[in-house]
Amino acid sequence: MGPLDLFWHLLNLFAVALLFALVATAGAKLIWRRALAAVPWRRLLLASGGAAAAVTVAGLLVFGRDGRMATYALMVVAVALALGWAGFRRRV
Repeated sequence: MGPLDLFWHLLNLFAVALLFALVATAGAKLIWRRALAAVPWRRLLLASGGAAAAVTVAGLLVFGRDGRMATYALMVVAVALALGWAGFRRRV
């Protein structure tokens, strides 16, 4: 496998996770517009994207392939927790 093939494989592996993180972040900023007004997009997107990518890798390791429904269910939970942590935790 060449470098270009590796790039496309990795892009396709993480595309669903990153798209879901983007949609979830946009939804959170829209629904909790006042509560999340002071929280930057970048912080929320990095937290949710990192959680979704980590679940994708974990699902690949546990199940031996990507795209299992259990992985997607865990991705929803992980992104929700990451958005809650990044957006609503107390700032000191």
